[in-house]
Amino acid sequence: MRVPLFPLNTVLMPGGLLALRIFETRYLDMIAGCLRAESSFGVSQIREGREVGEPALAFEVGTLASVIDCTRDPGGLLHVEALGGEKFRTLSVEVMRDRLQVAEVEVLEPEPKLDLPVEYHYIAAMLGELLPKVSSAYAEREMATDDAAWVGGRITELLPLPGPVKQQLLEMHDPLARLAELHGHLQRLRMS
Repeated sequence: MRVPLFPLNTVLMPGGLLALRIFETRYLDMIAGCLRAESSFGVSQIREGREVGEPALAFEVGTLASVIDCTRDPGGLLHVEALGGEKFRTLSVEVMRDRLQVAEVEVLEPEPKLDLPVEYHYIAAMLGELLPKVSSAYAEREMATDDAAWVGGRITELLPLPGPVKQQLLEMHDPLARLAELHGHLQRLRMS
């Protein structure tokens, strides 16, 4: 599967919402192409480089994203709301003339659907309070606060963790192992 890549200084987890403000021509064209073809683009966290300018080197594992809302402001800035889909592994990357990266990717097996264990219900309660404040888009969407993968994904996106830690959490396949890691991070944050 070939997808255009959007390397960012953030991690998008499956089921997550991502707000983008786009002004670079390569990404304006990418979003237009995705809307025309009703296709996805890949979001990968930057390993080396920057979001703007020369193509950045991204981590191999990322998340497919679908445009769910798109508006242009009077200044020409494109506001995009994207929804995280399946995780993927990048097999190869080609840099196009406009510096857009197009990757050959393999879609990874979905994480198992597991109920949220009782000991992590406090995380779901936190998300119920925080998410609508972070983005009005969450107030309009059904929150899967009983799904271990969904809860782990949302708290991963919200916590102020270093990029490599968030990448490690993205790459985990076991939602319960991810929640155990996140529980440890939450305990350390509470004590600091």
